[in-house]
Amino acid sequence: MRFILLDKVTELVRGERITAVKTLSLAEEYLADHFPTFPVMPGVLMVEALVQTAAMLVRVTQDFRHSMIVLEEARNVKYSSFVKPGMALTLEVEAKEIGEGRSIFKARGRVDGRSTVQARLTLRHYNLADENPALEPVDKKLIEDMKRRAELVGAA
Repeated sequence: MRFILLDKVTELVRGERITAVKTLSLAEEYLADHFPTFPVMPGVLMVEALVQTAAMLVRVTQDFRHSMIVLEEARNVKYSSFVKPGMALTLEVEAKEIGEGRSIFKARGRVDGRSTVQARLTLRHYNLADENPALEPVDKKLIEDMKRRAELVGAA
């Protein structure tokens, strides 16, 4: 199962910051289990939404140079409120450093101006062909997919 947790980019300043929105729908598959009588977005998916938002900033800033952008570390994660179906989670990510292979961010999620989650994120970025040159076509396909996704959410 794959979760796409970034619906729309509302602001993007290359190399500096990005703001995006994830609107939670009752149709989200994971809500059937988390929790059936009190559906809320799992905390780990709130963090994943922040990671996806930070990764989009890296991709756009570095002109989609890397096919893989993954979470290396999440520090000082704090949850302060639930996100329920019908709510829009605003994702705000500020770059502290965007390097060639690693980036550091301050990130937070809000609903109606109230904090729901905050964290310091470190992302690692690379290409699969760095370790195995035969995977270069896979890198190209992943990068093209991410460029299309960036266009769909208004980041490109």
